[in-house]
Amino acid sequence: MSKSKVVDLSDEEIIALSETDEWVPVGDLEERRRFWREAARNMIEGKRQRISISIPERDLARLKAKALEMGMPYQTLINSILHKYVS
Repeated sequence: MSKSKVVDLSDEEIIALSETDEWVPVGDLEERRRFWREAARNMIEGKRQRISISIPERDLARLKAKALEMGMPYQTLINSILHKYVS
């Protein structure tokens, strides 16, 4: 889906544009709203996949210590590190 540019238009400009052939119907408006709500919910909540990894005990101990310093669970810290890396 292409990105749309947000533009402030007056009521008169909107009416004039709607009377040209430049606008195309989006289909069922409620269906589109459901689609975008679900997309937003998935982005916010994020579907998660459980994984299992083996790391050296020393590294895990250091991760746990860092997480404790930051006041968060160590799994959250690992998730944050991985997210930053892939982003």
